[in-house]
Amino acid sequence: MNHIPTFDDIRETHERISIYINKTPVLSSDAINELAGCYVFFKCENLQKIGAFKARGGMNAVLSLSKEEQQKGITTHSSGNHAQAIALAAKAVGTKAYIVMPNNAPEIKKNGVKYLGGEIIECEPTLEARETTVQKIIDEKGATFVHPFNNYDVIAGQATAAIELIEQAGELNVIMAPVGGGGLLSGTALAAHYLMPNAEVIAGEPEGAADAIRSFKSGKIEKAPYIKTIADGLLTNLGDKTLEIIRTYVKDIITVSEEEIIAAMRLVWEQLKIVIEPSSAVPFAALLKENQRFAGKRIGIILTGGNVDLGKLPF
Repeated sequence: MNHIPTFDDIRETHERISIYINKTPVLSSDAINELAGCYVFFKCENLQKIGAFKARGGMNAVLSLSKEEQQKGITTHSSGNHAQAIALAAKAVGTKAYIVMPNNAPEIKKNGVKYLGGEIIECEPTLEARETTVQKIIDEKGATFVHPFNNYDVIAGQATAAIELIEQAGELNVIMAPVGGGGLLSGTALAAHYLMPNAEVIAGEPEGAADAIRSFKSGKIEKAPYIKTIADGLLTNLGDKTLEIIRTYVKDIITVSEEEIIAAMRLVWEQLKIVIEPSSAVPFAALLKENQRFAGKRIGIILTGGNVDLGKLPF
């Protein structure tokens, strides 16, 4: 796809990927509603295939390739959930996945890629190392590169989570998602724009990786002033495609501290009885931080994933 996904594109995407993904549940909690002062509906993408929403975008991007492109194999670079998504999608169409991962990627995410039959090629934990390693694979294998977020087919796939949330929860005043590279946030904003145009789309971002809010304000891709956060899934900068959509359709980005992320993550574990990773907790942390702003409203939050190292819990 070479254009911003239309509503028809997203609907067709949902039909294309539906047999390969889970329609994840939406959960709520009276205790959380009382504490937050609003009605919160959590879309549980931690219960998605591979334990994260990334299965949607990765699957759509691979299914959208020609048979010839699929047969030559798929490559990407990712520290975790997108890596597993591409491995899953490659397995679904019977081809090879060459996954470039930084050597400090979480073991649980490396193991997930191996389990799905993906071939891991490790590199230094820099964007330059990721990109040069991927290019080498493209040159040697002829594999097709699927960008983790700056790809309209990926964005259309991620939008299907919000489509389901809106169908399951009904009328919402606000839809919230975390922002890293912006694939999910872009898709969420498009889905809301098409289906629920009066709803506000608001993102949560860690203070320790606050590049998106700077880009959102300046209109050009910015880097974070410093990088230090437990939310390892949100360490990426926006792309040109995601930035354009986010600046057009997203209302605001709220930054949160490490302590706020951990407290929100713990609250979800305790009250919803589900496992989520730190990145998932970021938009909920943003809601709790500015709860007066959301008083009495109906809020949808996408819980993005549950791939957490249980040996390194922050609480």
